Amino acid sequence: MKKILVPTDFSDHAEYALKVAAQIARKNNAEIYLLHMLELPSHVSDDGIGESKAVGASAGVPEVMFFMEKTRERFQEVLNEPYLQGITIVEAIQFEKAFDGIIKHSKKHDIDLVVMGSHGASGFQEMFIGSNTEKVVRTSDIPVLVIKKEQGEFNPQKFVFASDFSDEIKKPFAKVVEFANSFDTHLHLVLINTPSDFKSTHEAEKTIKNFAASFDIKNNYTAHVYNDVNVEKGILHFANSVNADLIGMCTHGRKGLAHFFNGSVSEDLVNHAVRPVITFKI
Repeated sequence: MKKILVPTDFSDHAEYALKVAAQIARKNNAEIYLLHMLELPSHVSDDGIGESKAVGASAGVPEVMFFMEKTRERFQEVLNEPYLQGITIVEAIQFEKAFDGIIKHSKKHDIDLVVMGSHGASGFQEMFIGSNTEKVVRTSDIPVLVIKKEQGEFNPQKFVFASDFSDEIKKPFAKVVEFANSFDTHLHLVLINTPSDFKSTHEAEKTIKNFAASFDIKNNYTAHVYNDVNVEKGILHFANSVNADLIGMCTHGRKGLAHFFNGSVSEDLVNHAVRPVITFKI
């Protein structure tokens, strides 16, 4: 974990994420890639932006240059924060929609982890629009850690990972173990039993044990079976019951109609959980 991407709009929630990213970076001797997206107004062309472009090519250039200068000033303020001292920061400004820019930037720089702040989404916004964080969680090929509030010391000692522990989870679970081992955290592996998909305790515990046997989990783990009306509520209720520091799960990255009708438990958790949530793409 050597490259951490933190998208920022300079809000309080973005700062919460950056503070957590700084702690992870120190622990892993990693670099932070700090990214701010400038979405151009519809009346402004980006033809006049960039070193090789003619500055006067667009009537909107002065306005854009003003926002760029303001962004550089904000970057400088952030870089002077004590919690970032001694950490290598690579800052960038991109002219794209936030979601697109974050995904492209992570691929371009071979990012190992995205850390994002979020205040969640609700109601019609959650159903029809969704937050940029939710979109990144759905499509990112690398782990995404979502921070909802000021964390203070980020040292997750109780890491709840919820899954059905099927074979398709094995590849992303290797990254789960890597993350857990880096913090010497205890993994709570939980299978949520629901009325529509029920397993006996014996069968569920055996599934988890057989699944975990092929991984080198540094601080061992505890297997749990938890019954609830649906998976999302089960994860949230179980996390509360063990006072978890972090919730993790895998996402299929559904798109289009499949996402609209089926939804995604990981995205719902990102929206509704107060605790930090980390997702891993299957």
